[in-house]
Amino acid sequence: MTSPVIPLLTPVGARVPAAHGWPVLRLGFRPFYLGAALFAALAVPLWLCVLFGQISLPGPVAPLLWHAHEMLFGFAAAVVVGFLLTAGKAWTGLATPRGAALGALALLWLAARVAALAAPYPLYAALDLALLPVVAAVLAAVLLRAGNRRNLPLVLILLLAAANAVFHLSAMGLVALSPLGPLHAGLALIVLIECVMAGRVIPAFTMNAVPGLKLLPQPRLERVVIPLTALGLACWVFAPTGLLPALPLGLAALAHTRRLWGWQPARTRGRPILWILHAAYAWIPLGLALLALAQAGLIAASPGVHALAVGATGGLVIGMITRTARGHTGRPLQTSKAEVAAYALVMAAALLRSLVPLFVAAPGVPLIAAAAAWSCAFGRYLWVFAPWLLRTRADGKDG
Repeated sequence: MTSPVIPLLTPVGARVPAAHGWPVLRLGFRPFYLGAALFAALAVPLWLCVLFGQISLPGPVAPLLWHAHEMLFGFAAAVVVGFLLTAGKAWTGLATPRGAALGALALLWLAARVAALAAPYPLYAALDLALLPVVAAVLAAVLLRAGNRRNLPLVLILLLAAANAVFHLSAMGLVALSPLGPLHAGLALIVLIECVMAGRVIPAFTMNAVPGLKLLPQPRLERVVIPLTALGLACWVFAPTGLLPALPLGLAALAHTRRLWGWQPARTRGRPILWILHAAYAWIPLGLALLALAQAGLIAASPGVHALAVGATGGLVIGMITRTARGHTGRPLQTSKAEVAAYALVMAAALLRSLVPLFVAAPGVPLIAAAAAWSCAFGRYLWVFAPWLLRTRADGKDG
């Protein structure tokens, strides 16, 4: 079974292109999935050591800002870039960067992560700001050349680049704005990207995997769910706290709950590569509801932020980087025990980081447990997938 979003493009009977070049630089998902997973496994324990005073960060960024920024623009953005560079080729049939060009993009991402710990702030900012606009330009050129305008909104990763630019300007004191504001905006944009992509892939994957299942379209809901989510998140980022700004977030949470219910998540039992996507998506309405409570002044913002960042983003990431990496390395879409364990560990990390602190007075133990679960999840991913991502496809094809 192949993904309806990232299809196999080689027609039946056609000559399969010969594989050439380093395997790790043949398609965008390879270096960026590897880098994102390794960074996820290492950066969270490092942050915990900083938080508990065991070490201090040598770089130019305040520790809290480093953690929040790097998980968004280091970890999550790398997965978005790897996915879109891979999907762009599948959507259009046109080449996306590979070989030296892809290696340069990956090295640019890596250089920014190192610079965050070892370089003067202006150099770090310059390296960090360069990647997303370049990738957006590449994708725009490929999509426009193919006449594929349906996927052009994905090039709105430029908005993510803009949020990153505002973050760096505020961190350097060049604009009178708290750096947390653009970080919240970055998370909001990533959540919106997830909502758009999930609406395309989760129902299709579900119908393909469950024999006889036909999901009914929800056209009215689909017309309002993304704008309502954008409005709610904009109120969280820009509006002062209050009951009125909390209302769109609450309505968005209800809309996403209805959307997920229509995808019949209960039918995915026994199919881990599918249920992880449904389980991760469930954190979106939960996170929006928690942010609504925070916007109303009833709880702190942290539970909602981490429900979206760990539960939704981390869960969708681990689900998609296993699924797409299996498909694009020529392997069946059947999970191993290590992958199922990784799924469960990310969901456990989300519970421990976002919900448990609401009910315990001393959050230290849940934080440590959440960090351990998160790191073990991405460590398991690397254990299974790193050898595959560094080698030629199992079927000998290029890519």
